Amino acid sequence: MASVLIVFAHPVYEKSRVNRFLVKAVKGLKQVTFHDLYELYPDFDIDVKKEQKILAKHDIIVLQHPFYWYSMPPLLKQWLDLVLEYGWAYGKEGIQLRNKKLFNAITTGGTFEAYKKEGHNRYTITELLYPLDQTAFLCKMTYYPPFVVHGTHRLSEVQIQQFAHDYQQVIIGLRDGLFQEDNLVSATYMNYVIDKPYQL
Repeated sequence: MASVLIVFAHPVYEKSRVNRFLVKAVKGLKQVTFHDLYELYPDFDIDVKKEQKILAKHDIIVLQHPFYWYSMPPLLKQWLDLVLEYGWAYGKEGIQLRNKKLFNAITTGGTFEAYKKEGHNRYTITELLYPLDQTAFLCKMTYYPPFVVHGTHRLSEVQIQQFAHDYQQVIIGLRDGLFQEDNLVSATYMNYVIDKPYQL
C-alpha cells in the first residue's frame, strides 16, 4: 500500500463549494496525509526542513488547488520554490523525490470546451501544467495527468458529490495499486482511470 500526501492550497477555502466536498472525500483515509498549507502557514513562513521530511515519507504527492490564472495559489508556488531545493529535490545529490509520483487535483470555473486549442483559453489543462510536468522530470518523479473539476460555478450539489466520490476512488486506487501504470501516464485526465464511464 502506497502512502499519499495531499498538499492542499486554497486561500479562500471557506468560500469554496467544490473543494469542501473533495476534501471531505479524502481526509481521514488510511495512508493518506492531508496537508493544508494556508492553515499551516498563514504568514507564508514555510518550514522547509519540516516539509522536506513530510515529502520524503510519502510515495504519491497530490497538489490540490484551484486553478488561479492558469496556475496555482501563491503559497503553493512559494512552497514549491522553497521546498524543492537544489541538492535535495534535484541536481547531482538531489535524489530525495526520485521515483515518487506527482499530479495535480484542480478545480476551475472554465468548462472542458474552454480548455481546447479552439476554446476561449487556447490551451488544454495538460499544456498549461507543463511546468509541473517538467518539475517532476527534473526531480526524477513520474508525472500523472491531473484530476480536474470543470465548470465549478455551474455544478449542482449532486454533481459535486459525484466528483468528490470519483476523486476518492482515484486516491484509493493509487494508494492500493489498482491502476496500470501505462493507463495512468497516458490518460488525459486522472478522472478517466476509474472503472466507470466518466462525462466531463
